[in-house]
Amino acid sequence: MTNRYTREQIAARVAQDIPEGAYVNLGIGLPTKVANYLPTEREVFLHSENGLLGMGPAPVPGEEDEDLINAGKQPVTLLVGGAYFHHSDSFAMMRGGHLDICVLGAFQVAANGDLANWHTGAPDAIPAVGGAMDLAIGAKQVFVMMDHQTKTGESKIVETCSYPLTGVACVNRIYTDMAVLEVTQAGLSVLEMAPGLTFEELQAATAVVLLPQAK
Repeated sequence: MTNRYTREQIAARVAQDIPEGAYVNLGIGLPTKVANYLPTEREVFLHSENGLLGMGPAPVPGEEDEDLINAGKQPVTLLVGGAYFHHSDSFAMMRGGHLDICVLGAFQVAANGDLANWHTGAPDAIPAVGGAMDLAIGAKQVFVMMDHQTKTGESKIVETCSYPLTGVACVNRIYTDMAVLEVTQAGLSVLEMAPGLTFEELQAATAVVLLPQAK
């Protein structure tokens, strides 16, 4: 199936939904790409759990500062007015409800918003939850960015997570390479789909019943 968003398009789509003045944590991996697509005229405060507030986009190749990294150890930039602080203060921000949005990757998301993103249970996997549990519970909204299916074609959107949970009923919105979905009390509502993709194709790729887009 070729009717899918690229990872860059997913990141740009998430950036559209981050409002002016928001305090936002970008999780490691795919979510870090969001920083590159935030409009320069929009003031958004990016937070990293290793003790940064006011991150900018990725640095130009050759201009990296080895002492300036995010939680995923990737080089980042710091905007004017940005700040460094101890990671214990950073976690206090996360747990204290001071972040408006966190954007996380996921192995699975359940229909009710349960999140599994830190461990697959595989014997050779290294369990490393980092600050994901603190973010999932502490942020006012949780956005998830992920592929819609595994490499073997299984839906990562499931009725019940089979992997260890990061947070219970914490996800508000899911951005995949096939669609943008809202977690509601009635179920997963389709907000939009990749161009050319039909609802029937999306439903066939998803392990839970979806609510169609409002006409």
